[in-house]
Amino acid sequence: MAYSNDKKAEKCSFCGRNKKETNLLIAGVSGHICDSCAEQAYGIVREEVKSKSDLDLKHLKLLKPMEIKNFLDQYVIGQDDAKKFISVAVYNHYKRLTQSNHRDEEEVEIEKSNIVLVGETGTGKTLLARTIAKMLHVPFTIVDATVLTEAGYVGEDIESILTRLLQVADYNVESAERGIVFIDELDKIARKSDNPSITRDVSGEGVQQGLLKLLEGSVVNVPPQGGRKHPDQKMIPVNTKNILFICGGAFDGIEKKIAMRLNTQVVGYTAGTKSENIDRTNLLQYIAPQDLKSFGLIPEIIGRLPVLTYLQPLNRETLRSILTEPKNSILKQYSKLFKMDGIDLKVDENVLEYIVDKAIEFKLGARGLRSICEAIMIDPMFEMPSGKTKELLIDLKFAQTKLEKVNFSKLKVA
Repeated sequence: MAYSNDKKAEKCSFCGRNKKETNLLIAGVSGHICDSCAEQAYGIVREEVKSKSDLDLKHLKLLKPMEIKNFLDQYVIGQDDAKKFISVAVYNHYKRLTQSNHRDEEEVEIEKSNIVLVGETGTGKTLLARTIAKMLHVPFTIVDATVLTEAGYVGEDIESILTRLLQVADYNVESAERGIVFIDELDKIARKSDNPSITRDVSGEGVQQGLLKLLEGSVVNVPPQGGRKHPDQKMIPVNTKNILFICGGAFDGIEKKIAMRLNTQVVGYTAGTKSENIDRTNLLQYIAPQDLKSFGLIPEIIGRLPVLTYLQPLNRETLRSILTEPKNSILKQYSKLFKMDGIDLKVDENVLEYIVDKAIEFKLGARGLRSICEAIMIDPMFEMPSGKTKELLIDLKFAQTKLEKVNFSKLKVA
């Protein structure tokens, strides 16, 4: 039996070209595809995905600013001014996205309005961001500015902000380019000193300068797996023109900068009357861009964050409401935890007042409420799941005993 060299010629199953007529022929289970057909298939798939995402955006239900604020009201107590600013910003962001798909005759291009939220610790900056993420139909991510450094230094590159947005969008670049980014702890990248130093401020002013291109809107090459651990990875170009940035920070000590600015006019007949109208218990309401500059933000980054608003310090009534009223209130969370073990939790009214008193004393805001409740509940949560008791009553004497045991006086802020 003679062996035949006349094998069936390998050719592309799509266009029919032989192997000699192509640059590359990829073999499959029962066929082949050439490089030209593979490129065309990639283009078709990309256009199909893009048209599908545009269709989803077209049929997107656009919530009005009041509807967005009403949603926030279910989870966040107070802070009406900050809620209004965020609601309008998110609403306008959606409208910008729809406008980019439908050009009008005037060709008026709407610029994005990035936001800065300034407020004391525990007033709800991050909670606002997390809450609005629940209702959004665009990719949303929260990043921490404290880990960012200049390129080439230990820490994360500025481009890692967009890496996380890509991850949330399942690496769909078109979807990520319509996303919203919340940058927390913005005050931690403030310039450390106005005086020149022999050491570089790699986690301060250097990071601010790196953020400029992201906030303004430009094409940034983003490492999909993070910057330095995978140096050979292929970069993904992302256009930040339609990405909305919301920044938050405590800016601890900025009240002194505001007070200095408000008291500059000490000579003249109107100086005394103007200072009398100033509410010195809440100076944050008078915050202005020049105060951010005095704190250590460079003018260029302040210009790219045009909307500046503040969060009110939490008063007694607000702290009391936070304990019980929101959908995810602290007391409801503990009740659900005990209910999972079949235990019914009851808390006296005077215990709630006691917790609020301690939170005000420690000056830790809403975050302090959680710490105090945890100190009171830790022993019951440890013992009762193994016991037979199915009801827990927290009275004032019980709460005082547990709190004294933890010795929370060390947390008191002078």
